[in-house]
Amino acid sequence: MYIFVINSGSSSIKYQLFKMPSEKPLCSGLAERIGLDHSIITHKVYKGDATTITKQEGFIPDHEAGLYAVAKLLTDPEVGVISNPDDIEAVGHRVVHGGESFAATTIIDAAVKAKIKELFPLAPLHNPANYLGIEVAEKIFTNAKQVAVFDTAFHQSMPPKAYRYAIPEALYQQHGIRAYGFHGTSHRYVSKQAMAYLQNSKAKIITIHLGNGCSMAAVDAGKSVDTSMGFGPVSGLVMGTRAGDIDASVIFHLMDQLGYEPQAVNNLLNKQSGMQGLAGFSDMREVRAAVQAGNAQAELASELYAYRIKKYIGAYAAVLNGIDAIVFTAGVGENDADTRQRICSHLEFLGIHFDAAANRAEGSGIRSISIAESPVQVLIVPTNEELEIVQQCYGLLQA
Repeated sequence: MYIFVINSGSSSIKYQLFKMPSEKPLCSGLAERIGLDHSIITHKVYKGDATTITKQEGFIPDHEAGLYAVAKLLTDPEVGVISNPDDIEAVGHRVVHGGESFAATTIIDAAVKAKIKELFPLAPLHNPANYLGIEVAEKIFTNAKQVAVFDTAFHQSMPPKAYRYAIPEALYQQHGIRAYGFHGTSHRYVSKQAMAYLQNSKAKIITIHLGNGCSMAAVDAGKSVDTSMGFGPVSGLVMGTRAGDIDASVIFHLMDQLGYEPQAVNNLLNKQSGMQGLAGFSDMREVRAAVQAGNAQAELASELYAYRIKKYIGAYAAVLNGIDAIVFTAGVGENDADTRQRICSHLEFLGIHFDAAANRAEGSGIRSISIAESPVQVLIVPTNEELEIVQQCYGLLQA
């Protein structure tokens, strides 16, 4: 069964094609800078141990044009892997926000699309792009079932004490104001991988997803019981451009005393804060270079970033009543040794005994960066959201 996985962003389309039940992709790619100058598609084809990379440059005006260009690459006589778009039997879509309506992977119909559209205000940067990906895929892959895999679904197992806010009941009942959590596809995937690595299906795990967006989850025997992001993806940890947790009084002060309009506050907290606001750089690689150059603001930003994560580790250790493993994943979590060391230092009281040499060593796949005798394992687990999406789709369609 050919299943095509699409992760449609505001100006990009990430994709992979699988022939299930094999979980090794036939090809993968990224269409970047859609609607902007210097658009590019990077298309990779995997045959045995060999990888063929094709780069296609040229203005891509919108997602529809981008997905048609990708479909053309899939069927290209030289770099294609299928003969016709109709060969694809299912298209799996990453959809960021499913509200309370979707606790599992779902076949997309008119009602599902209407609900995704209804949730645009809760994820304005993501759901519209995800929805557009669905609309375009329906035109191109006419033979395929369209399937939605929701970022929020994994966190629907949280109990009310974790997802409710202490605000009037009517705001929850009538308007759905509660914590939903995000990055669920990644948290689900890496927690499953960690449980298999530990050979413990009952493991208590704290998963730490650190990219430009950052979040943590407390996972008990494979179920999310708490997570750092809430109603929207701006709360919790310090991120590339997002503030994370902030006293609501600051928002009122910005508007009432400093004259900020609501949209300006929204832009401030989502696009001008986090590491960008503290250090002047949103990319952790640039922050790290600035730290090494002696930049005091970058050093403070790095300390604050790690401190916030450390506080959540303590909170989630209490929520779980102990922990078996901490998992680092995503771009920063998998690749930034300095950040991992800042986070894991001075946590011996929790049973976390960090191995600085293992942390700095090159490696791939799942690996431990704690000493062998550590009661709590510290693991690096590379995330693979596309693989999790295709597994979810295949499981649903085979049921």
